[in-house]
Amino acid sequence: MPRPPSDAAAARAPRPPRRAEIAAGLGDSLGVGIGILPLGVALGVLVVQAGLPWWLAPALSIGIFAGSVELLLVSLIAAATPLVTIAITVFAVNFRHVFYAFSFPVSRVRRGLPRAYSVYAMIDEAYATYVLMDENRLTSARMVAGQLAMQTYWVVGGLIGVALATALPEPIEGFEFALVALFVVMTLDAVRTRREVPSALLAALAAAIAIVTVPESALLAALLVFTALLAGRYAVTRARRKSVGSDGDGLPGTDDPTGTAEEHA
Repeated sequence: MPRPPSDAAAARAPRPPRRAEIAAGLGDSLGVGIGILPLGVALGVLVVQAGLPWWLAPALSIGIFAGSVELLLVSLIAAATPLVTIAITVFAVNFRHVFYAFSFPVSRVRRGLPRAYSVYAMIDEAYATYVLMDENRLTSARMVAGQLAMQTYWVVGGLIGVALATALPEPIEGFEFALVALFVVMTLDAVRTRREVPSALLAALAAAIAIVTVPESALLAALLVFTALLAGRYAVTRARRKSVGSDGDGLPGTDDPTGTAEEHA
């Protein structure tokens, strides 16, 4: 019976041609592009209808490339929001990307410019595409090609949106609701399980506090309050789990190496 190849033998196995790796990366991006391209179109239309210069759409898509944050920035820039408020808002919305680096397989990307670009283009869709993929299938050319294609979808979508908005005889009434609709969909997706309902309630509480106390900077205040409430919820939940795991009732806590309560049931 033939023996399975060892890890060393697998490492010495010839890699597919570079062209095949790039083609695989482009294939990885196709499913993502179906969702990114329409959002890019929405960005382009919003830029024109907000009275901003058309080149802002590709500039945001190339210089920032952060999905929903770009749509948010259009509203903030159009409202002449102070730069400090914009900076803190973008930081709060995109802070989750800091934790992506802990599990994203960026080590598979060649050092230098390719790795720097891969880190820059680590959007939610790229993370979801490559974090669960078998590492033996991941190559530098494949990942960079996939991420570059994802950004191309966004840039091209923005230019299409600019062209459409410019060609329309009148603005589309209510189109600015696209940003609100995007966040509503993301929120509904995040609270599908009962476990995350408290987070939704905390978000509503944070928004209410911000609107009542500092209505002129409600968005920034709500983000800061919501972050503090989430940190408090995490601390309470962690303390409760440790208490349950150490009170002798037979239910292990999260730090118990023997498993979860469901595994013992």
